[in-house]
Amino acid sequence: MMATRSPADANGIDRDEPVHVNGREALDDVVADGGVVLVDFHAEWCGPCKMLEPVVETLAAETDATVAKVDVDDNQALASAYGVRGVPTLVLFADGEQVEEVVGAQPEERLRSLIDEYAD
Repeated sequence: MMATRSPADANGIDRDEPVHVNGREALDDVVADGGVVLVDFHAEWCGPCKMLEPVVETLAAETDATVAKVDVDDNQALASAYGVRGVPTLVLFADGEQVEEVVGAQPEERLRSLIDEYAD
């Protein structure tokens, strides 16, 4: 039986939409909640990031993953801590551990299969 989750968690965060994260502590809190977390390191000026945005929103709504968005311009230290050199960079966490990293705009099917691979 698949685990279901309510749209809002105990912190009142709607997990069916991307969660905008500012700072290391905020990201650590999202990752610590467990499960699968897809972090989208992006920038407002980035064309491929804008192309990826509807894909990220769809994945947030249609998968059990929590999707977090980190603006690299506002969070340079956080992006550096994760070795982000280009945007978009997508980092996947499962049960609190970083398990995948992909750089560049990815097709929805690829990201969905990565999420499914680590989902319980």
